[in-house]
Amino acid sequence: MTVKISDYIAEAAHSPLAEWAGLTPWEVVTNAPERVRHLLGQLAKDQYEVRDDIAIHRTAQVEAGAILKGPLIIGPGCFIAAGAYLRGGCWLAQNCIIGPGAELKSSFVFSGSKLAHFNFVGDSILGSGVNLEAGSIIANYRNERADKGVNVRVGEALVATGCDKFGALLGDGARLGANAVVAPGGLLLPGAVVRRLALYDGEVA
Repeated sequence: MTVKISDYIAEAAHSPLAEWAGLTPWEVVTNAPERVRHLLGQLAKDQYEVRDDIAIHRTAQVEAGAILKGPLIIGPGCFIAAGAYLRGGCWLAQNCIIGPGAELKSSFVFSGSKLAHFNFVGDSILGSGVNLEAGSIIANYRNERADKGVNVRVGEALVATGCDKFGALLGDGARLGANAVVAPGGLLLPGAVVRRLALYDGEVA
């Protein structure tokens, strides 16, 4: 069974991630730093300020007090608030917002998506127009059990990813309410909503 990023994210086929169209989302986020470093070499240098494996588009705004660790690409019109923490190889398309206290790790975020504040998103791919309300989390590690392998639900079947760290693939326009949690291995279709304080766990049928 194949999980295609383009079935969840319309922009994917025409984005810098298109060269990995044949990979599953968990394969894409595996070695995210190396993939982002590869994308750094394709940027128009006159449009980005590049320093120490960190590329910030000249129209993006990064407030003092944000922590940025490369390799990292911040696209046009993005806003990174004071207290945001981006690490482990991240790529942001245009007009994304990473709010105060939000942490993004080894993830790819498409246009217009927002981590409002006090969020954690790890080893994930977020489509365009995704919104995470305050305190919502995309977990990337099965800390609660001895077997750390992450599984995804495809139809009625649970499929092993072979990874011990994978957060989620969120389709375009998905919404997480305040303090909601997506357990590792979440596949949320475009427009999906996880209500406030709710848990979405794809391993539970």
